[in-house]
Amino acid sequence: MKIYMRFLAVGITLLTTLSVQEVNGQSLKTRTHIIHPLKLEQVSVNDLFWSPKLKVWDSKTVYDVFDKLEGNYEPDRKDLIEEKAKWGRTRNAFLNFDLIAQGKKNTGQHDGPPWYDGLVYETIRGAADLLAEYPDPKLETKIDAYIDRIAAAQAVDPDGYLNTYTTLVKPDQRWGTNGGDDKWQHDVYNAGMMIEAAVHYYKATGKTKLLDVATRFSNFMYKEMGPFPKKNVVPGHGGPEEAILKLYWLFKDEPTLKSKMSVPVDEKQYYQLATFWIENRGNYGDKDGRHARKSDESYNQDHMSVFQQKTIEGHAVRATLLATGVAATALENNDPRYVETADAYWDNMIGKRMFITGGEGAIADGERFGKNYFMPESAYLESCAAIGSAFFSQRMNQLEADGKYVDELERVLYNNLLSSISLKGDNYFYENPLVATDHKRWAWHSCPCCPPMLLKMVSAMPGFIYAYDKDAAYVNLFIGSQADMIVAGTKVNLKQVTHYPWKGESVILVNPESSKSFTMNVRIPGWAHSQENPFNLYTSAVNDPITLKVNGKDVAVQPKNGYVAINRTWKKGDRIELNLPMQPRIVSPSDSIQTIKGKVALASGPIVYGLEGVDNPNLNDVTLPANTPLTLTYKSDLLNGVNVITGQATDKNAKPTSFTAIPFYTFGNRGVHPYKVWVTRTEK
Repeated sequence: MKIYMRFLAVGITLLTTLSVQEVNGQSLKTRTHIIHPLKLEQVSVNDLFWSPKLKVWDSKTVYDVFDKLEGNYEPDRKDLIEEKAKWGRTRNAFLNFDLIAQGKKNTGQHDGPPWYDGLVYETIRGAADLLAEYPDPKLETKIDAYIDRIAAAQAVDPDGYLNTYTTLVKPDQRWGTNGGDDKWQHDVYNAGMMIEAAVHYYKATGKTKLLDVATRFSNFMYKEMGPFPKKNVVPGHGGPEEAILKLYWLFKDEPTLKSKMSVPVDEKQYYQLATFWIENRGNYGDKDGRHARKSDESYNQDHMSVFQQKTIEGHAVRATLLATGVAATALENNDPRYVETADAYWDNMIGKRMFITGGEGAIADGERFGKNYFMPESAYLESCAAIGSAFFSQRMNQLEADGKYVDELERVLYNNLLSSISLKGDNYFYENPLVATDHKRWAWHSCPCCPPMLLKMVSAMPGFIYAYDKDAAYVNLFIGSQADMIVAGTKVNLKQVTHYPWKGESVILVNPESSKSFTMNVRIPGWAHSQENPFNLYTSAVNDPITLKVNGKDVAVQPKNGYVAINRTWKKGDRIELNLPMQPRIVSPSDSIQTIKGKVALASGPIVYGLEGVDNPNLNDVTLPANTPLTLTYKSDLLNGVNVITGQATDKNAKPTSFTAIPFYTFGNRGVHPYKVWVTRTEK
């Protein structure tokens, strides 16, 4: 991939602040340390593990999702098969836009769920980031044609309102008012995803047509929603909070862009709307009945003010995306209420509700978080919820410069996220339970939200490999890559070579333009030094040492906030060598997780392993003796090349039997077979 040598035009300052504010008579103290992920044009990926996958997703998956949104698929699920038989065709998300452009209204029929618009926009956002990394004229032309259809649909409405479901089915219930329900209609969510797509597509291509559409829509929402006498509307689904904040940041950072818009731009209004959407949860109107709305309750994190919420509740995707918005807004305002709320959400999610693969949302009914420590093996674990939690963890790392957040981002990347898509790149999982008998990926779904969400994360991931502040660079992910940034006032190029996650060695070459003193912060994953989880939700023991060297000389590995800080005068050709222990390890759950008591899981590096029936015919009878030797072997001819863990177990008759464990994310790629992650452990 071509490396773009573009640097920030503005000075970067190290923001380590102790903020003290008086809020409702209470003094709140919160420490933040803001660091900056890289722009996509500052990074190029050349990695043995990720590059082949990115090639599949860029050349195949993004086209697959767009084509299926257009209705170009053969249904393989009962509901979609029946729908095609009834309609004589498959559903087409873009037909909805075309009907609106033709002036259609209140027809009573809409292709796909109310959030189908949002899935189109999310796919454009993911595709835009891929275009920034892998220019593709064919894909860009395809997206431009979609944008023309979207813009034509918006042009019909004098206010710039565009939600195809509401216009076609519930035209008198915009935003879920007048007896409507935005939790179902997704008016504000769809608008947010449009805004986010527009910002990302502009950054990738410099084109402003979709941005103009989104800005017009944002102006209308600001006019409609807010403190009395405006409407009391909060998003029925989290996500728009961060999206409109991105629009605010765009115009704040590029003020000359305003002149290219067909409508006036006052970016402060977008920030005000973002904070209203966050701060007005739990506010159902004034005592005199003004500004009234019904409560969306905990399902939509609306049961009380977000600043009073100490646990993460409700629909897991909604919750994680709202939390991401709270953390992102804290980056802008450093308000201790926002920081404390984000901390509380994250601590509860990771410390009491996160599954070992990074999955979130135990309960199928309402796709909700369960109570603390309710973590059954057969839990729901929607792909989008795990990915939402990963976006949240990344924002928390950006806010507080703590490696523990990247640990949990990494957990999702190598496990639940990869599980959600087949190795071929065109079949998907909605749920990712840790035990199953006939779990099958699908080509398309009546609610196909997971493929666009996957594209959003994998296309953004290169920007998360590194970060920086005024005086330091951060190595967050171990992915073969090159990156350019400004640290301590000088241009610095980093080049990373690694065989992670199959081997523990990573080499980082540090090349400042001129010799300069600054700090290189190298993340040391918690699992590498027996800290499987920052709250001991899971525990493991790693006996092999971590080694770290600079130009061949040992550096003491004493991580603080998840990083070893190496401060020195760096010169061209300096070499950092990190070696992490990849020995197979046994992971035990906290005793508080009653549903898997007495069971263990297997892991190596960031990857969680499990047993699949195709390798283990006696799957249901296997138990794992304590202290059984485990062997890690790379198999180049298996599942596109993976490490496998093998060892001796016992069967139902207590006789020795061998087992083979493969990465969780590879389940279901050799046909449909039973599998499990947690294995009963015996003391003998």
